[in-house]
Amino acid sequence: MPSHEHYEDEHSHSPLDELVTIRDLVRYAVSCFNRADLYFGHGNSNAFDEAVYLILHTLHLPLDTLEPFMDACIPGDERAEVLDVIHKRVETRLPAAYLTNEAWLGSFRFYVDERVIIPRSFCAELLEDGFSPWIQDPQDVRSALDLCTGSGCLAILLAHYFPEAKVDAIDVSPDALEVARINVDEYGLQDQIRLIQSDVFQALGDEQYDLILSNPPYVTDDSMANLPEEYLREPRLALAGGVDGLSVVREIIAQARQHLTESGILVVEVGHNRDLVEAAFPDLDFVWLTNASEEEKVFLLRADQLPAA
Repeated sequence: MPSHEHYEDEHSHSPLDELVTIRDLVRYAVSCFNRADLYFGHGNSNAFDEAVYLILHTLHLPLDTLEPFMDACIPGDERAEVLDVIHKRVETRLPAAYLTNEAWLGSFRFYVDERVIIPRSFCAELLEDGFSPWIQDPQDVRSALDLCTGSGCLAILLAHYFPEAKVDAIDVSPDALEVARINVDEYGLQDQIRLIQSDVFQALGDEQYDLILSNPPYVTDDSMANLPEEYLREPRLALAGGVDGLSVVREIIAQARQHLTESGILVVEVGHNRDLVEAAFPDLDFVWLTNASEEEKVFLLRADQLPAA
């Protein structure tokens, strides 16, 4: 008679035994993510989309093509890779972008790791219209600045939508600039984009720009204390904006005019902080830009509306 241990060995199962198709793996991942109460907000908004993204990426399949592969049987070695990614997402609470080392803004792909915040800017959508009507012809923009560039994503979009512009991309973090260099090189924009380590405008001297764009740290202290664990995996330096979220925004507004050309504009993303911004600067006539969802999280000011240095 076989021993009890032998019986258990013969009849024990691992997920690899039963999760055979992509459909099986998606179902399993969604259950794992929901059971662990993961938070989504770094490219996907729910457990299903996150599961599909991680599985298709791991299997080197097109990210926008799921249905033809749903019932494909996956070999054991590939299933082991998928399960490893699923379990890492649950156990580490790392956002999916850090597991795959990629993030997307529209059709633009960027390399990311834990040295930078994961790209998710409302400015990206607004850039598609070239900030019309404040900028009437994209060809007229000859110089642009991306403040707090992080991964370099907005600097790369500036170079794309304003092809005649020389773009400076600034960040206080040398680690972030190393990641930005990877992305600038990947897009072949070394001659158009200059990376600069600086605390806001400090290293710029008397440089002036037709357009200054910034997605600075703007999370308030209270919000930082209540962030989901996934957000705490990102660099605090890229998120925390002080008591009211405006510590960096104040520096930008105070110094931007001397770094703008006469007809230049300043565009800054501040998230849900519109009321705080307007209370802090009651004398400034902000223009609040709306995206497709009609969310007003980005303000625009002309050079002549900004305070003198």
